[in-house]
Amino acid sequence: MATENIAPPLYDEKDDVKSPAPELGDAAGRRKSVALNIVENPLKRTTPQQTVIDAQTFAESHDMPEHAALFGRAALVARDPDSFDSIPELDEEERQALAYEKDHKWHGPFMLWYSIALCAVGAATQGWDQTGSNGANLSFPQAFGINGEGADEWIVGVINAIIFLTAGLIGAFIVDPLNYYFARRGEIFITAVILTITPIASGVAQSWQGLFAARFIMGIGIGAKNATVPIYSAEMAPARVRGALVMFWQLWVVAGIFLGFCANVIVKDTGDISWRLQLGSAFIPSFVLGLGIYFCPESPRWLMKHGKHAKGFRSMNRLRAHPIIAARDFYYSNVIYVEELKVARGAGYFARMRDIFTVPRIRRANYGASTVMIGQQMCGINIISFYSSSIFERVGYSAEQALYASLGYGAIQVVFTIPTLFLIDTKGRRTLTLISFPLMCIFLLAAGLSLLKTTGSRGEQLGPVVLFVYLFTIAYSMGEGPVAFQYSAEVFPTIQREQGMAWAVCINNTFAGILSLTFPRMQTVMTPTGAFGFYAGLNLTAWVMVFCFVRETKQLTLEELDQVFSLPTKKYISHELKVWLPYFIKRHILRKNVPKPPMIIEKEGTVEKMTETVPVKG
Repeated sequence: MATENIAPPLYDEKDDVKSPAPELGDAAGRRKSVALNIVENPLKRTTPQQTVIDAQTFAESHDMPEHAALFGRAALVARDPDSFDSIPELDEEERQALAYEKDHKWHGPFMLWYSIALCAVGAATQGWDQTGSNGANLSFPQAFGINGEGADEWIVGVINAIIFLTAGLIGAFIVDPLNYYFARRGEIFITAVILTITPIASGVAQSWQGLFAARFIMGIGIGAKNATVPIYSAEMAPARVRGALVMFWQLWVVAGIFLGFCANVIVKDTGDISWRLQLGSAFIPSFVLGLGIYFCPESPRWLMKHGKHAKGFRSMNRLRAHPIIAARDFYYSNVIYVEELKVARGAGYFARMRDIFTVPRIRRANYGASTVMIGQQMCGINIISFYSSSIFERVGYSAEQALYASLGYGAIQVVFTIPTLFLIDTKGRRTLTLISFPLMCIFLLAAGLSLLKTTGSRGEQLGPVVLFVYLFTIAYSMGEGPVAFQYSAEVFPTIQREQGMAWAVCINNTFAGILSLTFPRMQTVMTPTGAFGFYAGLNLTAWVMVFCFVRETKQLTLEELDQVFSLPTKKYISHELKVWLPYFIKRHILRKNVPKPPMIIEKEGTVEKMTETVPVKG
């Protein structure tokens, strides 16, 4: 019985024409076509024999002649990762290592887990600082005599906002030179030192101007750290669990939020110095990060990018369970990096920054990263993270009760971020965000409307507000929250990764700063209900943006994502509007039994498996 072979579709960037993928016939009529665009493995452009020769030449020309045979075998595995059993050149130990990796996706050496976990601890710095200032907002305005309305509200807003403004406008853009001169580990160490000193300086400030100055510098450290740590994590993590491992960043951001709220509650009875302890305690996670980063290996892809291939392979070996796995991942990364160099138009800093807006593949990745980053601010979660204690106090809670209500908010974020560790690489980034934004809109609007209730007991008035804020937090924690930094860290090609992530962090932190700056005054002018309603509306806008610009990246290597973003935006949106959206409405809303349409982007190996098992009529 015949089967049909599928060739990757061809795109001409100039005239935006695609050759259609062939259809698959199915005797049962269940599936008539496969993905419209197939992620191509560049190693399949050459014969297996030539692939081995190229890999051996690579090893010998980069001071690794002792590993030439290993790289030859690894290249064959990289050429067809799912068919390693049929590669006779592999020895039994290598075959068993690959089989075990396939069946145990969470398998990895201690150093991989240690490095990812340590980077995640660094994320707690930002979360802890957010909640430190959250609790301190109840006290420091009185301490500095800026607790009035009008100008005082703007001063409080500026003090809260400045760490995000400097993170986005300064910190994010010094990432490239810091990474260039100090590598990933060195840059992380420098920012850890900054973020250890500045919280302590915030805690001992003697005026609001001094507090402002300490937080100004803190923001620079946060921006530089936020742009590097997710990249470092993504470059170390295997593709099969990259989403989950890198998502430890978000898990520890919310863990930092929770721990910060715990610190707020613990020190609430210390009198006039409580706000100082709340701000100063944020040094703890960055201190741990600075000590621990010394023992981590450097990013293999950074070393490769800077011509240090032998060191890069040694680093990759520490992060993979077997040399054949390390050689496969390292060689394949290099192959795609060489392909990326053909597309990159400029080698200088500003030229590469310009490329993220002008080179089609990189520009489309930028659309997606910018969308999820600005969406994290548009959804309104940070009005809760920054000002929950003030909001709860404003609606009738005492200062102590407001701190405990905020503690519950932090605990919910931690608990409901954990399930997403297992969903992000199965359901996917795009699916989770498309689900979460409508739910956040509903719950935030309901929370705002609940503020209008002024009759009944105190519990009847306040209970619905807290309930809907918590439901809103659950929706965020299982969707947009974990996706934003994860997605932005993985979508840019190696050569533009620092610039792309810098821009994404700039977008995220700048809008966080604008939110933090304006919300105190917004509550007064628009009332809390109006402010909540405003952000509920922005959730719907963010959903439309995600629908148009965020492409699925689950279980693809960082290098295969180049193929995902080769599809022109116009074609992508057209397919989603004309094919996916009608199917979704008919299948999930009208509950009709309609066949699932072809995915617009599919991994090549998946298509090949279909061709092996699906017969063609005639």
